[in-house]
Amino acid sequence: MRPLKFILSGGGTGGHIYPAIAIANELKSRFPDAEFLFVGASDRMEMQKVPQAGYEIEGLWIAGLQRKLTLQNLMFPIKLMRSLMKSKSIVRKFKPDVVIGTGGFASGPLMQAAASSGIPIIVQEQNSFPGITNKLLGKKAAKICVAYNGLEKYFPKDKLVLTGNPVRKDIIGLEGKREEACRHYGLNPAKKTLLVLGGSLGARAINELIAKEMVNFSAQGVQVIWQCGKFYHDQYKHHQDENRIQVVAFIDRMDLVYAAADVIISRAGASSVSELCIVGKPVIFIPSPNVAEDHQTKNAQSIVNHEAAILLREADLNTRFSTEFTNLLNDEDLRRTLGENIKKLARPLATQEIVDQIIEVVGKSSKVKN
Repeated sequence: MRPLKFILSGGGTGGHIYPAIAIANELKSRFPDAEFLFVGASDRMEMQKVPQAGYEIEGLWIAGLQRKLTLQNLMFPIKLMRSLMKSKSIVRKFKPDVVIGTGGFASGPLMQAAASSGIPIIVQEQNSFPGITNKLLGKKAAKICVAYNGLEKYFPKDKLVLTGNPVRKDIIGLEGKREEACRHYGLNPAKKTLLVLGGSLGARAINELIAKEMVNFSAQGVQVIWQCGKFYHDQYKHHQDENRIQVVAFIDRMDLVYAAADVIISRAGASSVSELCIVGKPVIFIPSPNVAEDHQTKNAQSIVNHEAAILLREADLNTRFSTEFTNLLNDEDLRRTLGENIKKLARPLATQEIVDQIIEVVGKSSKVKN
């Protein structure tokens, strides 16, 4: 029997890329001889991150629709047709046994091309509110792996499987890493550490907030690891203080920053929320309001509903942040309660469960028997 072949498509942000890589790694551990191909958007970060993870990738000339009339929107039909044509070519040449989509611009045309060629597709929907692409693809998918209950409003109920979102293996089991983390970042293990996560590209409102609150952090003796994102690093790197403030564009060792943190400030992208559940530390979510259907707020609210995190909207940061942060920092019982409650929501075996579903689908298509 020939080796199995898998295509994974997802990108645009780390929230789509890293789940796809996690799935590929788990598949590779089970099928060492399998062949893998990633498909992403040709001008996005997956074109660097996927090869760094050891996988081949093909790029499509595709981008999302903007909310206002722009040249990009006028070009969208042309990009879509070109991407569909290239996707059909990729599928025809590679002959995958199954195609897995984790979201992002490129997954739409690639998954559509696979489905129209009779290749089974699996949708991995990370958010509590799915985007339009996945809603459309869900009708053609063999399985839809989700991280939240209640998505039968958007997808065929018989295709839904509650698995959780894939996460990096290195963040499972952080016990005993705090001292190593503090050495790595030059921090004092006796002091409280704030971890700020604005996403791989950066979050303007969060960065402005952290810069404004630096005096407050200093007065409370708080150390900060601040991921400001690649678009903002030049603007904020002057805040770097080797003994107290670490300002970075991107974090390669997420296990160490999570281990060092006493309090975490984060956006509420689906992958981030899933990771933070496993980490089990007190979190202040500041959702991005600039995403489809405000799905980050819905993601965060699903955690807050279990008394497992604090939610602050961008519009309320100036009036509420200082008080909420100080209360959390000084209330050990609250920090412990939030940490314990969010950890109860973790699904650390999500990647394995998703791969189980993939293998079942491939088995049903008579390529391999599980």
